[in-house]
Amino acid sequence: MKRILIRSGRSPFYAATREEYLQQDLIGTNSGNLVFSDASHKLLLTENTEIVSNGLRTDPSAERARQINEEYDMFVVPLANAFRPSFRASLNRLSALIEQLTIPVVVIGVGAQTSADYQMGRLQEMDVPVRRFMRAVLKKSASIGVRGELTASYLKGLGFGSRDVEIIGCPSMFMYGDTFPELRDPGTLDSESRIAINLSPYATRVGDLAGLVRHAHERFPHLTYFAQNLVDAELLFWGDTSAAAGHRSPIPRQLTHPLFQENKVRVPLDPRSWLEELSTHDFSYGTRIHGNIAALLAGTPAVVLAHDSRTLELCRYFGIPHRLLSQTPADIHPARLYQEADFSELHQGHKERFGRLTAFLSRNGLENTFEHGDGGASYEAKVAALDAPGSIGVWDGSEDGSLRYRISRLHENGSAADRRIAQLTKRTKELEKQLAEVQKALSVGEKRLMGVERRILTRLVPAIQRRVRRPGGGA
Repeated sequence: MKRILIRSGRSPFYAATREEYLQQDLIGTNSGNLVFSDASHKLLLTENTEIVSNGLRTDPSAERARQINEEYDMFVVPLANAFRPSFRASLNRLSALIEQLTIPVVVIGVGAQTSADYQMGRLQEMDVPVRRFMRAVLKKSASIGVRGELTASYLKGLGFGSRDVEIIGCPSMFMYGDTFPELRDPGTLDSESRIAINLSPYATRVGDLAGLVRHAHERFPHLTYFAQNLVDAELLFWGDTSAAAGHRSPIPRQLTHPLFQENKVRVPLDPRSWLEELSTHDFSYGTRIHGNIAALLAGTPAVVLAHDSRTLELCRYFGIPHRLLSQTPADIHPARLYQEADFSELHQGHKERFGRLTAFLSRNGLENTFEHGDGGASYEAKVAALDAPGSIGVWDGSEDGSLRYRISRLHENGSAADRRIAQLTKRTKELEKQLAEVQKALSVGEKRLMGVERRILTRLVPAIQRRVRRPGGGA
């Protein structure tokens, strides 16, 4: 049996608690990571494979590399927008680990991130770490699978050819193999419709997110905002003091925002429960690529408001209906988005795209469950048997089963802070003592120097005076 180590936040067969998700950051700061990592796990699971999650934190030590080489037959690395400046340190750690491995390494779905107009200049500072990563992986694989056209073009500019780079999209879109779920007809989208919206807070520099969410809130009483970041989950779980402080934000970042006040915000922690919740909605739209892919996988029509290259290249490759956020008016009605959306390429080209993915896997020595297994039946059965957590909603301060954890976490954090303060206090005293000794030494040195100066002057002044008294010795 082939033992595959896969980079993912947690095994999809482990029902982590809300507390574990938050404290260990099992979503890797973004729930969308779970969609493509779980899809990868399902895709590669056959009766001939055992798949073990490596977690998302990379240990590049020689000891860890030795352990991986001895215990596993292959290292599979599903990635998203890893070619971006903020991921540089993580990418270098990953490269350092891969350079020490002797087993095959397969990278699935990696992408570059820049603006929606594909400005390559923004990626220049990543050239060196990306070249290092690519070279390390290509020594251990036939090719590297990338998300789309922008990433392929960027890597070509770094000297990597078509044999090195294959466009395969994101594994999340192949959760069901070569078939894609039929989308429900939402009917007339009006005030009675259940609408899901998703936002990327950092996209405020590209479009009017505050206006988008305001109009959605005003129009749809049954609106749900699906946030995805860890900070959103922690806000829901812990709460904040924004009301007491009088703070207000036009986008949902604080509990004073109307969407929080009306308990219309959710952060999904598990792809299966996320899809189940989205299946009860009529339409989804917003800037989150995996938030809308999750909706499509649930059979709910969705439109992406693309704000950068990572969202745009995936939409173009898969035929996902989209508009540029920068060209989308804040008051646009979801009914218009749906009416103008064309889902034909999404469905018609899916089987061919799946063929490209499976061919890539085969070239890299990987089987897939849809051609070499049970089509994912065993995977689905195991996942269905789990008591997976639902999405996190707004905590109202009452007993919700997590009060003991909250108190324990606060106590541990407080104790850790006390220990750190004690360490810093001790260190401060040591430094103050050292400073006092240095100042004392300087003071003694200054006195000695003054003594030397006096002795020199005692001898020097009379000599000068004698020289001045000599004929011609002075003015």
